[in-house]
Order: sequence, then C-alpha cells, then structure tokens
Amino acid sequence: MSERRARPAPRNGRKSVWRRALTQAAAPPAGSAAPAPAPAPAEPADTGSIVQAALYRDGVRISSPATLADTFRELLDERDGMAWIGLARPTEAELLSLADEFDLHPLAVEDAMEAHQRPKLERYGETLFVVLRAARYLDAPEEVDFGELHVFVGPDFVVTVRHGAAPDLSAVRKRMEESPELLGLGPEAVLYAILDAVVDGYAPVVEGVQIDIDEIETEVFRGDPEVSRRIYELSREMVEFQRATRPLVGMLHALMAGFAKYGTDEELQRYLRDVADHVTHTSERVDGFRQALADILTVNATLVTQQQNAEMRALAEAGFEQNEEIKKISSWAAILFAPTLVGTIYGMNFSHMPELHWGFGYPFAIGLMGVVCASLYVIFKRRDWL
Repeated sequence: MSERRARPAPRNGRKSVWRRALTQAAAPPAGSAAPAPAPAPAEPADTGSIVQAALYRDGVRISSPATLADTFRELLDERDGMAWIGLARPTEAELLSLADEFDLHPLAVEDAMEAHQRPKLERYGETLFVVLRAARYLDAPEEVDFGELHVFVGPDFVVTVRHGAAPDLSAVRKRMEESPELLGLGPEAVLYAILDAVVDGYAPVVEGVQIDIDEIETEVFRGDPEVSRRIYELSREMVEFQRATRPLVGMLHALMAGFAKYGTDEELQRYLRDVADHVTHTSERVDGFRQALADILTVNATLVTQQQNAEMRALAEAGFEQNEEIKKISSWAAILFAPTLVGTIYGMNFSHMPELHWGFGYPFAIGLMGVVCASLYVIFKRRDWL
C-alpha cells in the first residue's frame, strides 16, 4: 500500500477568492503563466464505475487518468497533488481498490457499498467520511427524487460515490476548476463545495413543495376526491426530506467544532457557517411542511365527514319524504278498498242473501261504504298519514 502524504498548508492571499467564487467563477490573474484548467466533462447521471478522475496541483488540473490504477500511480508521483475521483454506483472491486490505496476504514467502505444510509459524519484517522442525501424536484410527476452521496476526504484526495441522479457533481467540479485559487485550498474546499451544492439543491425542492401544498389546499376546499392520496404521498416525501436535512444541522455543527483542531481556513469557516444557516432554514421549512400537511389532512377529513353527513342527511330526508308518500298511497288504497270489499260481497248474488230482496238494501250498502271510508279517513288523518 502506498504511503499517503500530508497536504501542504494553503498559501496566503486566497481568502478573498473563496467569497468571490461563491457567486461567479474567478478570472485567471493577469499575466499568469498557469495553464488553463482542462474542461470538466459532464458526469453521467446513471452509470457504473468511474465517472471522472483528475489530479490537481495548486488548483489546476494536471492530469485526467482513465483508470483507478493510473490515478493511484500518478498521485504517488505527484508529491503536492490532490486526486478527485468521482464514482457512480461503483463495483465492489473498485471500492476495495480505493480502500486499499487510501487506507479507508472497512465500515465506511461497507456503508458506501450498501448505500441507503442516513446522513452522517464520521472521522477515521485522517479520513473524513460523509453521507449526504441530495434531492431534486421533478416537475412532470410533481414529486421529489432523492439521491445518496458518499464522500471520502483525506489529506490529498476526495472520493465521491454517488447513488442516484442527484446531485450534479459535474457543475461543482466545473465551478471549482474555473477558480484555481479556490480549488487550491485542498480537499476541505471540495467537501464544502459539495455540501453547498447539496444544500442549494434543496431550494427548488422547497419551492416545488410549497406550490404543491398551495394546490392541495385549493383541491381540499374544492372537494377533489383524489386529494387525500396526494396529501399522503407528499407527506411521505416530506418524511424522507426531513431525514435528509435534519441530520445535516448536527453534522455541520460538528465540522465547525473541529475548526481550531484541524486548522480550517478562516474563509472556509465562514462558508460553512453560511451553509449551516441554509440547512437550518431548510430543516425548519420542512418541519413546517409536515405540520401543514397534517393540518390539511385533518381539515380534509373534517370536510369529508361533513360532506358524508350532508349526504346521509339528504338520503334520510329523501327516505322520510318517500315514506310520507307511501303512507298517503297506503291510506287511500285502504279507503278505496273498503267500498270494493262491500261491493264485492253483495255482488256475489247468492239467493239467500237477505239484503238482496230488502227495499233498503242498496242504500244500506252505499251507506256502509261511506261510513267505512269516512272512518278510515278520520283514523289516517289523526295519524298524519293524510
């Protein structure tokens, strides 16, 4: 195994460059003979093995090895160099090769192999192992996509292991290479640039989620039947988002606690504090989103219950009205049935029916029909059937 070299201390006069590079790429100094940095090829979003490997000296790319073996060999020959290796879903053999060359801790390598880790910060000797959860908002499906990034930071190397499409490290590398004095601060500067990219990537997600919540509120009061599913799905995404952002607050404070011990550059300290402020703000927004979604879900459940109660009341009223109509129909049917019964009896025309030969038989039958109908009408009227 090659013996690792301690990175030389950064030169003076670079602090102001860091702040300028946060907003725009620093222009090369006038009359500088330093070679222009090689353009950084785009890092594919979903590939295996090496995405990009490069060696830097004083913030300028001096080599772009094609393989890990070439990277190790050239780094060994370049005493004052720094290697920045980017991997996307690497194989086990590649990670083991990195572990052997850079003396990476087996537990950190195991985490990088398995992925699905929570954000964390661990130090193994001179190597810092950082797990980050990046996020991006997808406009078409209106959902949040999460990626995972593992970063190994040593005295003269940075290794990134990406699981997922986010974040776009090619943009980070390009920005750093366009600012050689910034990149010349060493692996710590690369780590903080990666942290800044991950945290900045949260802003569009926060904005997209806020728009989704506003739309959900409108759909809730509009009575959209599909809104409950959308609330539930967005709530699950906010749980994942919270798991990605909340641990970062403690991680960044742990880094800040080691400023004095590890001699972190003063400008990098300011930058890290700024990143910590952004993470805290984002974490608070995510907590607010979760509470808002819980409140919206409660309101939606209340509105759904009220709507169901209104529908049940309408059904009950319709049933009551229908029952009243049935009672009226039944009452009139009973009233009309009485004369029909009397008429049917005397219509049998048996020879021994006394009323058939009685002079008052017909008036009697008519009167009987009238009395029965009137009696039934009075009874039904008192019972409010009519």
